[in-house]
Amino acid sequence: MQNPFKGSLSIDFYSNQSTIKWVILVVAVIIGGGSIVYTNRLVSELKEGERNNINLWAKAIEFSSSPDVDESALTFISANIITPDNTLPVILVDSASQQVLLSMNVLEDDMTIAEREQELESILEKMQRENEPFPIPVRNTEDGSISEIQYVYYRNSYLLRQLGAYPYIQLSVIGIFAFIAYLAFSYSRNAEQNRVWVGMAKETAHQLGTPLSSLMAWLEYIKTMPEMQGRGDITAELEKDVQRLEMITARFSNIGSLPVLKPENVLQTMNECVDYLKPRVSSKVVFSVEAKSGNLMAKLNKPLFIWVVENIVKNGVDAMSGIGKIDIRLSKNANNEVLVDIADNGKGIKGKAKDVFKPGFTTKKRGWGLGLALAQRIIENYHQGRIFVKSSQADVGTVFRIVLPS
Repeated sequence: MQNPFKGSLSIDFYSNQSTIKWVILVVAVIIGGGSIVYTNRLVSELKEGERNNINLWAKAIEFSSSPDVDESALTFISANIITPDNTLPVILVDSASQQVLLSMNVLEDDMTIAEREQELESILEKMQRENEPFPIPVRNTEDGSISEIQYVYYRNSYLLRQLGAYPYIQLSVIGIFAFIAYLAFSYSRNAEQNRVWVGMAKETAHQLGTPLSSLMAWLEYIKTMPEMQGRGDITAELEKDVQRLEMITARFSNIGSLPVLKPENVLQTMNECVDYLKPRVSSKVVFSVEAKSGNLMAKLNKPLFIWVVENIVKNGVDAMSGIGKIDIRLSKNANNEVLVDIADNGKGIKGKAKDVFKPGFTTKKRGWGLGLALAQRIIENYHQGRIFVKSSQADVGTVFRIVLPS
């Protein structure tokens, strides 16, 4: 059957979610970068305006110390430029003694003398690092020659400093909200997927129940037919298939509810699975099962775990076109976890190892691409283990690894 999900908008969106995420990330970076560039440009313009104000203030100080200044002009400059309080922190320093001659908008009124001196020294160091000072030549009253040079140090206004940090704070807040929204969306999506899986499993188990009961009755009837006497091989195979259908029904029922895990011998379970698969796949497929210990125990839901192994093995057989080897290796790691490696010598996954567990992903012309997605859910959600592609090479083969808590 052809994959009904291929070509649909939902699966295309899901399969291309990595590209969509990158597009969203690029758009977000462009928006964030644009916000930062625009704000920095605005900050630069405001900073230049503040520097011009400080330059004007320094020129006013220099002009007011000139011996030729008119008294009315001095009054105007002092009243309108020098004296008015503004938001810019300013410190006037004597270049020779490095003594603070004047400070504005720097200190609190309720500070002690010692606190004022310490705070002035600390703020002056910040000003020296932040902006270039304006020199003010001081002239002699007699001949107008320059007797000393004073320097005006200043800091950017509080508003300007806050505006410079604003885009980064804004992006941080947006990032936090986006992360929370992503977690909420992922949780909602996973919950919705769980409901879909459970609903599908329960409906499948329900649909299988009625014909399975009928088959069981017909099998018992066939056993009593005279022409079937002495043909126990036929009825035995039919009984195996009916038992197989019972196991499939049990699997779907277990997916629809919390499965019961029991301590099982993993080697024995794998041998049972291989014994069932051998007559049902190509006779040109050679199976081998090896274990470093015959007592590898793990908590399993046997029907579901065998389902996982069958999915991987059948995918391997398809990748080998029905001719090749399936090697199963069992061992333990340093954490006492049971490792199950299932290897085939097929054509390999060819760089798509990360996508094989996504619903709808398949390399076959026919198929729904749900087998490995179900396998991942069974191992990770129900058995609290891990499943992944350990290795895959083109025309060499693929190795799937299942890790089970012991």
